[in-house]
Amino acid sequence: MRKSKPKKRIILPDPKFNDTMVTQFVNNMMFDGKKSVAYAIFYDAMDRIAEKAEKEGKAPLEVFKKALENVTPAVEVKSRRVGGATFQVPTEIRADRKLSVSMKNLIAFARKRSGKSMAEKLGAEIVAAYNQEGGAFKRKEDMHKMAEANRAFAHFRF
Repeated sequence: MRKSKPKKRIILPDPKFNDTMVTQFVNNMMFDGKKSVAYAIFYDAMDRIAEKAEKEGKAPLEVFKKALENVTPAVEVKSRRVGGATFQVPTEIRADRKLSVSMKNLIAFARKRSGKSMAEKLGAEIVAAYNQEGGAFKRKEDMHKMAEANRAFAHFRF
């Protein structure tokens, strides 16, 4: 769209935790419009997290939110052509994009994980992210390192 900004769609909270962030996560995880399957996978993963989180006295939703916070990047690099050369320019990320990027990274690395079911893999990745380890956390660290390495080109921001 050239002129007008698209209007934001209202995301309804999920049935179990009554949280819009969970709905957004499930929407990102969903394949072929199968939202009930995505919800089942997510809630099963949360049940698995709950078993581990009970020992620490934490709620599974707290663990999920902390894990998302741990994998949320603050800066990213964007390619910018200046006079025939392409520079990786570090830019700060908008708040809504931060959340979206962190969710997509968490889901992508959960899918790559080895395990039996998606719920098992997702639960393991969320716990790993909560403990500041795992693929999604490493991706965030790599993004930050790349932005730090290219800080000299920050004046090319657009």
